[in-house]
Amino acid sequence: MILRPTLAVLLGTGAALADGHAATQGLTYGTRPAYLIDQMDDGALKDTLQACLGQTPRTSKFSIGHRGAPLMYPEHTRISNVAAAQMGAGILECDVTFTQDHELVCRHAQNDLHTTTDILLTDLADTCVTPFTPASGDASATAECRTSEITLDQFRTLTPKMDAADGDAETVEAYVNDGVADWRTTLYSADNAGLLTHAESIALFDTLGADFTPELKSPSVEMPHDGFSQEDYAQKLVDEYKEAGIDPSRVWLQSFNLEDVRYWIEAEPEFGAQAVYLMDEYDIDGYSPMDPDTWPDTMEELAGMGINYIAPPLWMLVTTDEVGEIVPSVLAERANAAGLGIITWTLERSGPLDGGGGWYFQSIEEATDNDGVYFELLDVLAQDVGVAGVFSDWPATTTFYANCLGLE
Repeated sequence: MILRPTLAVLLGTGAALADGHAATQGLTYGTRPAYLIDQMDDGALKDTLQACLGQTPRTSKFSIGHRGAPLMYPEHTRISNVAAAQMGAGILECDVTFTQDHELVCRHAQNDLHTTTDILLTDLADTCVTPFTPASGDASATAECRTSEITLDQFRTLTPKMDAADGDAETVEAYVNDGVADWRTTLYSADNAGLLTHAESIALFDTLGADFTPELKSPSVEMPHDGFSQEDYAQKLVDEYKEAGIDPSRVWLQSFNLEDVRYWIEAEPEFGAQAVYLMDEYDIDGYSPMDPDTWPDTMEELAGMGINYIAPPLWMLVTTDEVGEIVPSVLAERANAAGLGIITWTLERSGPLDGGGGWYFQSIEEATDNDGVYFELLDVLAQDVGVAGVFSDWPATTTFYANCLGLE
């Protein structure tokens, strides 16, 4: 029998601290970077990283906390973001949606409360647009609960949890509590994990010494919503940074909606200068990052709109060459030629890589056969593609690499 280290041993960080100031006083990589280096194939990169194992952790803006540190902690919570800051993430993310009373809160989607909170186990289950239905025959268990159906005060009563649901569940308790991937954990899903409003995230991230990358999420409801238009929504996001006195240079607004980005460029040019267009062109039939003829907009056209930053997923920026080495994609080359800054997502969201890495590694599946490929991909993204930052579900890995290679 092969005895596998526990997740906590492999990841190796202390519990997230309640005091934001305290979190930045003792930065830590934990043991995961060393574990990943040990999995790498022998070579110059492995030698370089091994030589850095004794270095002192430093915060890096190259390292971006994706919803905090959700490999272990419930996403978009206080403890998840404090943990990310402890791991040296210099930029933290709040995915932004709105409640029934149009207050901005941190959630990955407006309609994810049934998988990220205990709402189905509370009296607020009555607000869900799709009540819990147990699995039956070939039909999976279902539910859908939205922030737009509850007020901010009601939102604050919910307890966050690791994002998961059991499609085979026959009871609501099993649906809510089971289904977590075996390479994640429920160890830190606690009553004090701390849901966040967008304004609260600004205050927390500022206390942690981090910069901000909020994403304006697509509404699940028809807009305008009770008189609240898409432009009102995009503007309110910016207004909360203004009200907090945050310098626009510290904020990277994000949206998959190109019109949101163009709105910020026109209406809020100081903030719009760093607005990030999140690329989801992969949803277009026939799209390929290797074939510009399949692209809805060229990189030059995006730059001509005033866009300075794009953010494709990892796999769109890389491919493999004739000998199976990871190299930049055509999209990466064209983006660089057009002078666009590049940010990418999401490292360490794929779990163990011995099976090819799944969706995030689809363009380099043939080169993905062990967990050390996390560092191999990161190196190509940093050195050959030239990305400005990498979102990660466990920022310690990206911070370690950035510190070792001298990236700020």
